[in-house]
Amino acid sequence: MLIRIDADSSRPLFEQVAASVRADVLTGRLGPGDRLPAAKELAGALEINLHTVLRAYQQLRDEGLVDLRRGRGAVVSASAAPLAELSHDIAALVARAAALGLSPDTLAALVKETPV
Repeated sequence: MLIRIDADSSRPLFEQVAASVRADVLTGRLGPGDRLPAAKELAGALEINLHTVLRAYQQLRDEGLVDLRRGRGAVVSASAAPLAELSHDIAALVARAAALGLSPDTLAALVKETPV
């Protein structure tokens, strides 16, 4: 597992860490039951604050993608499995939006505003 961050980005580091994990779940590189690196180890490897990693893990927990277990750390939850199944649908939607000339920001706004 490779967590990617860009220190020059205006996007907060905790969001970058969470997005990187989310992307790995989406592509199937991470699946239910897979353990994420210990927060302390990841913070050291990325040279960022421990609380930044913990905030990312908590965000993923709040989204239902990760279970935080005392003694076991962060583990990809079973409820993350459907996300990988959506991968092809998401890719098709992004391609269709690009063909229509929609920007990624516009597509994201449309998805957020779409009633369920």
